[in-house]
Amino acid sequence: MIQVTSRIALDENELEFSFVRASGPGGQNVNKVSSAVQMRFDVRRSPSLPEAVRERLEKLAGRRLTQDGVLVISAQRFRSQEQNRQDAVDRLLTLIREAAVAPIYRRPTRPTLGSKRRRLEAKDRRSTVKELRGKPTDG
Repeated sequence: MIQVTSRIALDENELEFSFVRASGPGGQNVNKVSSAVQMRFDVRRSPSLPEAVRERLEKLAGRRLTQDGVLVISAQRFRSQEQNRQDAVDRLLTLIREAAVAPIYRRPTRPTLGSKRRRLEAKDRRSTVKELRGKPTDG
C-alpha cells in the first residue's frame, strides 16, 4: 500500500508499468536499455479514490487522461529504470494530493457603509479638483 494522504492509500496493484527505450542522454546505453517508464493508473475504476477526489483528479490530469479514464504518466528524466519508476509514482502522488484538497469557495460580501462613503467622498474631492481646472469665469 502506498500512503497518499491520511485518508487515501493506493494499492500497488492498481499501478501498471511498462518500460520503453528513452530518448536523450545515456550514450550507447540508450540504445540497449529500456529505462523510460510509462505508468498507467485507472482513475475511474480505482476503489482507493473518493468520488470528489476522482472528479478533481480527472480535471487536473488534462491531456494525460485517456478516453477510458486511464492516467498515463511518462518518466524518462533519469538513466536508471528504478529512478524513473519512482519519479512516475511521485508525480502521481503529487497529482492525487493536489486533487485531495477541496477548493475553498468565495462567499460574496457586500461593501460596508464606511467604504461606500469613503468612495463617494473621494469622487467628490476629485471632481472638485477637476472643476477648479476649468477656465476662470467673468465675474
